[in-house]
Amino acid sequence: MADDFSTDYDADYDDGDDDSPALPGGEKNYITAAGHGQLEDELHTLHRVERPKVIQVVSWAAANGDRSENGDYIYGKKRLREIDRRIRFLTRRLKIAHIVIPAEQKNHEQIFFGATVTYEKIQDDGDHNQTTVAIVGVDEADLERGKVSWVSPVAKALLKAYEGDVVNIRTPGGLVPVEIIAIRYE
Repeated sequence: MADDFSTDYDADYDDGDDDSPALPGGEKNYITAAGHGQLEDELHTLHRVERPKVIQVVSWAAANGDRSENGDYIYGKKRLREIDRRIRFLTRRLKIAHIVIPAEQKNHEQIFFGATVTYEKIQDDGDHNQTTVAIVGVDEADLERGKVSWVSPVAKALLKAYEGDVVNIRTPGGLVPVEIIAIRYE
């Protein structure tokens, strides 16, 4: 019996796009060293841990007979395709990654990729609403942890600004003026 469940993750087969954010056309895939490490760790886990486990389950389920009504087999094959798609995606992204180490940035006075920026909304009522974000790669953005992609509207507004500058961030509600309070590179 052929091992039809051992899909080659390097094959040209792809049953859909990955849900991860796309890179702007023609742009480099900038990423911090920490973000690159996280993607490598995920790739390693998928390739060396998750995929072998799923193959083992699918192999066991296939040996149980009728595959058309075998939930373990059907779910396992689906999960294997998802893992293979993610492995292909991560492999491509890591291959084109340009690692930037923020602490090695030469101009610490201006906002560039890798900067951690504290800004404050300019409000007429005297309230001080400060926000701190780190400008990171597309694949490592996580708004809940204060990490915004360098191609996001927030980052685009902040890039190349200096401490004390006022910039306008484009939001669904219109332009919001903010003042740059602090810039640091970690």
